[in-house]
Amino acid sequence: MGPSTVDRALKAAEHDAATPISPTPTHHELPHRTSAEIERVISASSVSSASSSHSARSRRPSTVGTGIVGVGMSRVSTSRDLPPTELGRIQTARSQHSATVGRSIRSRRSRASLVKPLPPFGAGKPYPPLLPNQEDFVVEFDGPDDPLHAQNWPMAKKLLTATMLGYTTMIASFGSSIFSAATRAVATDFGVSPDVSLLGVSLYVLGFATGPTFWAPLSELKGRRLPLVASMFGFTIFNLACGTAKDLQTVLITRFFAGFFGACPLAVVAAVFSDMFDNRTRGMAITVFSMTVFTGPMLAPFIGGFMVEDESIGWRWTAYLIAIMGAVAFIIDLIFLEETYPPVILVSKAAELRRRTLNWGIHAKQEEIEIDVKELITKNFSRPMRLLFCEPIVTLLSVYMAFIYGLLYLFLTAYPFVFMGVHGMSAGVAGLTFFGMIIGQIIAGVTVLMQQPWYARKLAANNGVPVPEWRLPSVIAGGVAFAIGLFWFGWTGFTKDIHWIWPTLSGLMTGFGIASIFLQALNYLVDSYLMFAASAIAGNTFLRSLAGAAFPLFARYMFEGMGTQWASTLLGCIGVALVPIPVIFYMYGDRIRAKSAYAPTFGAGPEVAESETGDDSELGHGEKEAPGSVPRTDMDAAQRAV
Repeated sequence: MGPSTVDRALKAAEHDAATPISPTPTHHELPHRTSAEIERVISASSVSSASSSHSARSRRPSTVGTGIVGVGMSRVSTSRDLPPTELGRIQTARSQHSATVGRSIRSRRSRASLVKPLPPFGAGKPYPPLLPNQEDFVVEFDGPDDPLHAQNWPMAKKLLTATMLGYTTMIASFGSSIFSAATRAVATDFGVSPDVSLLGVSLYVLGFATGPTFWAPLSELKGRRLPLVASMFGFTIFNLACGTAKDLQTVLITRFFAGFFGACPLAVVAAVFSDMFDNRTRGMAITVFSMTVFTGPMLAPFIGGFMVEDESIGWRWTAYLIAIMGAVAFIIDLIFLEETYPPVILVSKAAELRRRTLNWGIHAKQEEIEIDVKELITKNFSRPMRLLFCEPIVTLLSVYMAFIYGLLYLFLTAYPFVFMGVHGMSAGVAGLTFFGMIIGQIIAGVTVLMQQPWYARKLAANNGVPVPEWRLPSVIAGGVAFAIGLFWFGWTGFTKDIHWIWPTLSGLMTGFGIASIFLQALNYLVDSYLMFAASAIAGNTFLRSLAGAAFPLFARYMFEGMGTQWASTLLGCIGVALVPIPVIFYMYGDRIRAKSAYAPTFGAGPEVAESETGDDSELGHGEKEAPGSVPRTDMDAAQRAV
């Protein structure tokens, strides 16, 4: 029998490690790489190995064409002499594995465990001899074109998965606003004020804020499929409970937990798209995802309004309808959704190989993880918060998006205030005026999709390396349009002397602005934090969901106290003040990311160089962590520990 694939791969790696390191290539020396190849290098950054020479080789920085003169890629190996074996190992996404809870053996070490004697092996047996090199038993993807990798799936399969997840996401956002049409009926049914029943909307969106801190890290630990299927089951159950509630307390509690479970697709689906699509196509995929997030809340009010107006249906069917839709999503995801997270795909591959070869030592890197509660809290559940409050890009974009998202839910109160209070429309008819915003969002989505050929040309000209700032012109244009829409709505909707079509048409600008900002801002976050995209989006979702929960509570008082024209003017001025945020990132984003602790940045600073040459003896044999696989702050802590 000839040498196995693993043997050939190991020999190639050893030969590569023994080869003298060639000088770092310049921009002009770089061969052309496909976007998918560069994408996988960036996503996984670099590879850990039991061979110290191989590890040192992977830590040698190299230069890539970025369109930024004199800037190199830090913590990412893209040298021209990468062999196919090393490219295959890169696809294991070990950077994601290294940042996953339980990966660090230091998390379980304590002074007591270092001096405590080992217990007997049992049954009078001596301790067995040490196994061969553990790295020899780790499964890998079979090169860049391995069909198991989600980026290599057939396009039809990708589109089917995207459609399922788009529907799943739309249901969650749809459920957030349909209850707004039922608040008056709920208040009458349970004998409370409409402001109290409005908590049903706010608590649902508050669930959006808290849910991602659980679902996003879980998706990086157990894969994408399990959280999505489990969340849709819980989402269905709690919406059924809301529809059968006997008192207001039950309504509010079940609405919160429905939002908590519904937050999973908001936090995880974009990461699924980053698993499946490369730099050339991810923008289009996340555009579709974002459209489902923001058209859902606009579709729900008129449906809920007509349901509540019909006494034979009533407000409880607003919950039953979401439960039915959630049950359909649960069944579809359970049957048809396949795993896309590379480390967990390798877990399944390793399990099949163990069964068929009876070699119990075969395993995936993700299976080396042992859950540690302390590390779970400090490393995974806190990561979205660390990104939110410690990364300027995530912080400022989240503030901007929180304001926009808060106004999205404020409109659930402002539109009825104008079209029902001023123009005397019924709840169902007033809900139809949201179609102005829906059309504006569709125009924004089409505009972003039409930019893809331009983006693809820039990507090809830049050797397949994405520059996140290419996403920002649409965000800037959307911010200007959104502010104009706010002024337009306020100064045409405050009196019935102005025809109702004019405040309705203002939704074209506000809808275009909302969608443009969110579509490309989410793409910008994913491009900037590829390895931690789910956590970055989770932190962003947390802050904007807090705004979405709070804004409806004061909307009525604001518009009644200040008047529609002046309340909208105030909000429009705030919108204008926030426009410079994407402008600043467009001009200086590359410099900010160069100092980031989490982004796969361009330009290695002294701090990275020192970390890359530090001693890793604390990690033990075969446990060296590649410099691109952990945040710089974690690496510095490891150096101090040594």
